[in-house]
Amino acid sequence: MMNQSALLRPDWTPATVALMVLGFMVFWPLGLAMLAYIVFGDRFAAFKRNANQTADGIFAKCRHSGFRGAHFSTGNGAFDDWRKTELDRLEEERRKLDEMRADFDRYVRELRRAKDQEEFDRFMRGRSTERRSDNAASGATGV
Repeated sequence: MMNQSALLRPDWTPATVALMVLGFMVFWPLGLAMLAYIVFGDRFAAFKRNANQTADGIFAKCRHSGFRGAHFSTGNGAFDDWRKTELDRLEEERRKLDEMRADFDRYVRELRRAKDQEEFDRFMRGRSTERRSDNAASGATGV
């Protein structure tokens, strides 16, 4: 049995040709898009993979450097010193906010754990109460 991805691979298959012709008949840009997919589809996958790898590398570099990636000299020493001081202050504020968020996340985790423990304890108490009442009922009837 042929799966759907094999049916619509970027190649000259009967399904892709039919979709291209149908696309041209309905609205010509759809047919053109299908033609581009048939001809260049294999390259799109490699392009997407390369673009994602490049973007991941850039974003990882930005996250790692924080605000520090913007350090370049303007030629004005006073402005560069002020900017460095402000960026250092902002970096310190960001670090404090990250610590506060981590503290809050720990607090919420513990709160959820306590709530889960309370619900579990309530379930166990109810379960043991049911068993005692079932045992009492079966003992009273002599079963």
